[in-house]
Amino acid sequence: MNKRIAKKTKSVKSMSRNFWVSLPRPFFALAPMANVTDSVFRKMIAKYGKPDVMWTEFVSADGLVSGGQKHLLVDLEYSAKERPIVAQLFGSRPAEMKKAAAIVRKLGFDGLDLNMGCPDRKVEKSGGGAAMMKDQKAALAILEAAREGAGTVPVSVKTRIGYNKVDLEWIRFILGQNIPALTVHLRTRKEMSDVPAHWDIMPEIVKMRDQIQEKLPMNGRTLIIGNGDSDSVADAREKCRKYGCDGVMIGRGIFGKPWLFGASTEKSPAERLNVLLEHTKLFEKTFCGKKRLKSFDVMKKHFKAYVSSWDGAKELRAELMATHSYAEVKKIIDFVIHNSGLAERR
Repeated sequence: MNKRIAKKTKSVKSMSRNFWVSLPRPFFALAPMANVTDSVFRKMIAKYGKPDVMWTEFVSADGLVSGGQKHLLVDLEYSAKERPIVAQLFGSRPAEMKKAAAIVRKLGFDGLDLNMGCPDRKVEKSGGGAAMMKDQKAALAILEAAREGAGTVPVSVKTRIGYNKVDLEWIRFILGQNIPALTVHLRTRKEMSDVPAHWDIMPEIVKMRDQIQEKLPMNGRTLIIGNGDSDSVADAREKCRKYGCDGVMIGRGIFGKPWLFGASTEKSPAERLNVLLEHTKLFEKTFCGKKRLKSFDVMKKHFKAYVSSWDGAKELRAELMATHSYAEVKKIIDFVIHNSGLAERR
């Protein structure tokens, strides 16, 4: 076993393996987004507004069991405050998926999720992500391999409603595998995120779940998590009420708002900038200047989200986008807060 994995295994104990049935109804989840929901941003979210369950960024199963493992383990780092936390993997090779799932188990994750919906061309070219929707046999082989490697860690799936068109037979197939949870991005792979999510299809998916699993008690049935076009807890709660799903996963709505899932969702410009500073400092400390980790440019995508909706925000964003370090960001923000009256604004 990799020494780094062994070290974490000794100090990390996962929550109940049955954490899915212990979640409130409805529940709200943080979506896995590459170069967005990294360990640093998740720490900020856990501090300012923790959701009911969190996902890591998606990680290649093939890469995790290759010579590049040490460079991918950074994507699977997490803190106890993020629990319950689910690791997401993608891949199309059962042998590698089994080994990668075993690593997830050894790292103490509460759950393992299989990405069967990502439209990224590189992911699809490898046979993973959305490509799984075109080959049920391959998808089942990956699911079985993941279960074997994960042991008692529950294995869930995240997918879309079809590849080139809506294909509820694909959803039916996945629901027939008795997984603990299924996250459905309510768009096809072809639609990407270019059209409104098809929430009107959700009641049919819930009904299909109930019919397929009618002999199971409700707390033993697959939880259905809706994903797409939800940008607040209030909206997510209403979607659960209206469409019948058990939970909602929020993705892009979290940009610039690590407090989104918290009790206080409104922040003044000064408060937003101070959280941005905290986020930037932790990002630089964790990732920058370390071989093959994230560059400071990855942090900049957050600047655009944190700095918006007040007079002068556009000009401030431009200044921040030209920075290269936390020290430069702090100098600009300290000056702005103390000389523009932002500290007094609500």
